[in-house]
Amino acid sequence: MTDRLLSHLAWLAVTICVIPIVAAAASAFSGDLDTWRNILSSVLWRYTLTTLTLVMIVGISTAIIGSVTAWLVTVYRFPGHRLLEVALALPLAFPAFVLAYAYTYLLDHPGPVQTLLRDVMDWGPRDYWFPEIRSLGGAAAMLTIVLYPYVYLLARASFKQQSANAFLVARTLGRSPVKAFWRVALPMARPAIAGGTLLAIMETIADFGTVAFFNVQTFATGIYQSWFSLGDRPAAAQLSLCLLSFALLLAGLERAQRGKVKTAGKGVRFESVERPQLKGAAGWGATLVCGLPVLLGFVIPVIMLGLMAHGSGQSILAPRYVDLMRNSITLAGAASVLTVMGAILIGYRARTRPVRSSRWMVVGAGLGYAVPGGVIAVGLMVPMAALDNIIDAIMEARFGINTGLLITGSIWLMVLAYMVRFMAAALNAYDSGMATVPVHYDAISRSLGKSNPQTLWRVHLPVARTSVLTALLIVFVDVMKELPATLILHPFNFQTLAVQAHRLAADERLFEAAVPSLTLVAFGLIPVALLLRSIGRGRV
Repeated sequence: MTDRLLSHLAWLAVTICVIPIVAAAASAFSGDLDTWRNILSSVLWRYTLTTLTLVMIVGISTAIIGSVTAWLVTVYRFPGHRLLEVALALPLAFPAFVLAYAYTYLLDHPGPVQTLLRDVMDWGPRDYWFPEIRSLGGAAAMLTIVLYPYVYLLARASFKQQSANAFLVARTLGRSPVKAFWRVALPMARPAIAGGTLLAIMETIADFGTVAFFNVQTFATGIYQSWFSLGDRPAAAQLSLCLLSFALLLAGLERAQRGKVKTAGKGVRFESVERPQLKGAAGWGATLVCGLPVLLGFVIPVIMLGLMAHGSGQSILAPRYVDLMRNSITLAGAASVLTVMGAILIGYRARTRPVRSSRWMVVGAGLGYAVPGGVIAVGLMVPMAALDNIIDAIMEARFGINTGLLITGSIWLMVLAYMVRFMAAALNAYDSGMATVPVHYDAISRSLGKSNPQTLWRVHLPVARTSVLTALLIVFVDVMKELPATLILHPFNFQTLAVQAHRLAADERLFEAAVPSLTLVAFGLIPVALLLRSIGRGRV
């Protein structure tokens, strides 16, 4: 395989990643002004206000929970701090919509909590007030519990790398621990906290399963309803453009703040300093603060889903669920392999040809992480449906053969959508491995008569094999949990675990939805377990 062919394949991967974004924008502008006026007068402001409110609540909540818990487990010793330092990452294993199913069963009117209240207090249905779980606040709570680990992990890494000298100087100048944290440690960790918060916000605007289940009207639900319920494709494309603009604005902010990051502080790091022991009420208060997110985000949902799955009388080994698992694994396997292959090709070209076009390739390939799955699905469906119609017309005219939907009716369109959505994750994982390969290795390989493709195969991939396997695993699990793109693009006779869980829950069959939901959580625990292993060894 020649260097030129590898370069062409890299450009092909980037083109696939950019096509749905361009197509979604072009399709939106192709709609008439009446559609724009109807959207503006009826739903746009409601979707905008709801989405912004959700983003603000989740952003502020995840920043507070993630940074405070990271500070406590990094700087202090208190009862259970070693266990909690690891366990605080566990909610990452949950898709937010699965958490929503568990808490709806627990807190809804017929659920155990309200039933117990009525029995103990002898209340009637109208004798008390209880917070409504199926609400904007409920959706924000579910997303916060699942997404705060993004902030926690990045803030924890930042705090561990900080110099303790500045904090200790603030303490010797009479600042209390709280003021020293607020005035010294927190500003130095701001880039990491902001980066984690922006990741949580990007996941919030991309979420469909949680807001749809709680009937919260956001751009994500509006796109799906316009496309399927109303059959208004131009409206769906125009809503996609609005959401795409918002997502790209956030991605630009994230890149801008990351580009200004400076290394803060030299000297002894916090992890090297003897950590003070919190005793009495302070120690148990820290345990409560750090233990509550783990309890709400992992322990309670697992118990609830287990009870619901047991009460459903269904087995994950039943033929129907075996088929669903086979479909999900097939999709995730194909998508992860193609996505990581694309990431390797793009990373290879960026390394061997460090020019401006290569940098733009990386940027273009990574745009998908900022684009919700529903937007990508709409962006792919429009051009591929047109291509299907062209092929069908040609085959009908020349050979009298009706080809039907060769592309849009197949699972390969879903695989392309996943490739677009998760290329950035694969690129980041692969680049982290390639950063450990010195540039002079390439020169040594060439001096030994090896071509660039041979260097990739004989040097780069063996050294970065751990990062490649990590990228495969991350994309595999993300595809297993992806819902909006799968709902829009999946063929009628092809179901996945995520789609099955969503449809059962939408029909209020929560007990049955618990079975595929628990399976998704089990798959989600795989990368989290690897992450926890790294944390336990002190590498993260």
